[in-house]
Amino acid sequence: MAIITLTSDWGDSDYYTAAVKGRILQELPDVVIVDITHHIPPFDSTRAAYILRNAYRNFPKGSVHIIGLNTEETIENPHLVVQYDGHYFIGADDGIFSLIFEKEYEKAVILEIPQENGIFSFSTRDRFAKAAIMLSQGTAIEELGEAHSSLIQKISFEPTSNKQGIRGMIIHVDPYENLITNISKKLFEDVIGTKSFQLNIKRYTCKKISESYSDVGEGELLCLFGSNNLLQISLNRANAASLLGVTLKDSVHVVLVPEKEGQDRPSLF
Repeated sequence: MAIITLTSDWGDSDYYTAAVKGRILQELPDVVIVDITHHIPPFDSTRAAYILRNAYRNFPKGSVHIIGLNTEETIENPHLVVQYDGHYFIGADDGIFSLIFEKEYEKAVILEIPQENGIFSFSTRDRFAKAAIMLSQGTAIEELGEAHSSLIQKISFEPTSNKQGIRGMIIHVDPYENLITNISKKLFEDVIGTKSFQLNIKRYTCKKISESYSDVGEGELLCLFGSNNLLQISLNRANAASLLGVTLKDSVHVVLVPEKEGQDRPSLF
């Protein structure tokens, strides 16, 4: 069964999403079309990459993922079809692919499907949808265009660490206003392990890793690793971002705390 996903900054108050779906359904009436999100802030490729990176891997291999933002084609930002991790991604290369992919991609081609009309402002409907249809029908990626050897690199901020701890930042705020950091569980385990620590964000602190939101009282601060294995800062049944006054790109410090002589180390995991 063919699966095509849509990720865009269109919102849900206009015709764009319906038009793309209709275009696909004309050719593939039995296709499964999944809306990942249409609420990316306008032109925010970094936010789109974060969401798509965490969503695509839950779909079957062979799924096709259409990226409907920043779609204007230029010499610098060509329309590409990229095969990665057994999936296909279609969009304009403004650096978004490099933010989605964590390893080397398998294949990439510059999309050479001609526009069906002389209007070039809706590439998602008029080119990307057609490419997605062809891939879903079994067309080889090589038949969609000329091979492309490199992607535009957009570098995301990586956390730093030393013997004193880890410095990261907030990279995402979810609909519950949980604060997602770029500190992975692996990095935390490598640097902090079971040692005593203190997480500092603005004037707030957290000194242990919780396993669930209910580990603390309602409205209380907690730190835990989410389903994406990234450290997040939350308030139980409350909006952390608003109430703590924290936003994207704010710094987060996880500092190792010297233990008092004879004091037992707390178990964090």
